[in-house]
Amino acid sequence: MALRVTPGMMQSQLMRNINHNLTRMQGQQNELSTGRKLNKPSDDPVGITYSLRYRSELSMNEQYDKNITQAKAQLEHTDTVLGQLNDIVQRVQELTVQALNDTNPQTALDAIATEVSQIYQQAIMIGNDQLGGKYIFNGQLTDKVPYDSATASLATAPDTDDQNIYVKFAAGVTVASNVTGGEVFGKTADADNLFKVLKDIQNALSPTADKVALSNAYTQLNSRYDKIINIRSEVGARINRVDLIDQRLQDLDLNLTSLQSKTEDTDMAETILKFNQEEAVYQASLSTGAKIISPTLIDYLR
Repeated sequence: MALRVTPGMMQSQLMRNINHNLTRMQGQQNELSTGRKLNKPSDDPVGITYSLRYRSELSMNEQYDKNITQAKAQLEHTDTVLGQLNDIVQRVQELTVQALNDTNPQTALDAIATEVSQIYQQAIMIGNDQLGGKYIFNGQLTDKVPYDSATASLATAPDTDDQNIYVKFAAGVTVASNVTGGEVFGKTADADNLFKVLKDIQNALSPTADKVALSNAYTQLNSRYDKIINIRSEVGARINRVDLIDQRLQDLDLNLTSLQSKTEDTDMAETILKFNQEEAVYQASLSTGAKIISPTLIDYLR
C-alpha cells in the first residue's frame, strides 16, 4: 500500500530541513563572531579536555613567572650586598697588611683601628640589610633584626636563623632565594666570624700594637674572605639557573599558547568558506520551500 503524502507532511519536512540548515549556518556564524570553535563543551568534548589542561598549565606557569621575578630580584640584591661586603673586607685586608709593617708609629695604628671600627659598623649595617621590609640574612625569620652592633662580636651572640627560603619554579624544581648570615658572616662559634675578627684587629692595634694577635686575626680574615667569595659565586650560579628556568618557561608558554590556539581558535578562512556554503544551502532550501508551499485551493480549482 503506497504512503499518501499530504501537503502538511511536505511542509513539516520542509520546516525541519530549513531549521536544520539554519542551525548549521548559525553555528558557522557563531564561530566567526567569537573567533572560537570551542564555545561550549558539546562543540568538541575531547578538545575541551585538552583546552582545560592547557589553560591550567598556563595558569601555573603564570605563577611560576611571578616566583621567578621575585627570586631573581632577591638574588640580584643579595649579590649586590655581597659585593659591598667584599669591598669592605678587602679594605680591612689592606689596612691589616699596612699595620703589620713594623715602621708604623702608634698614631698610624690608632688611625687604622678607628677606620676598622667604622668598617665594623658598616658590616653590621650590611648584615641588617633589608629588601621589601624583610631582613635578607636572617633565614626564614625575615621580620627580626639579625645583628646588634653591641653584641655581634661576642661569643654569647645568638646565631641567625639557618633555614633557606625555597621558591618553586616547576613541579619538583625549587631554588633557595636567600643565603643565611651564618654562611656569609660566620656563626658565633666560628673562629673566622667576621664581626669577631674585625674586633680582634681593632683590639690588636690600639691602645698598643700586638702583632701576633694581629697576624692571627689577618689569617682568619682571609679565611672569611674566601668563604664570602664562594657564597657570592653560589649566588651567581643560582641567578644563572633562574635565568635558564625563566627561558624554559617562556618557551613552554609559547608552545602551550600555540596548542591552545589550535584547539580553541577557529580557522577564519575555512570557517568563512563553510559559512558561505551553509548560507547557499539555506537560501536554496528557502527557494525550494517557496515553490512547495505556494499552491493554494484556487490553484487546484483551475
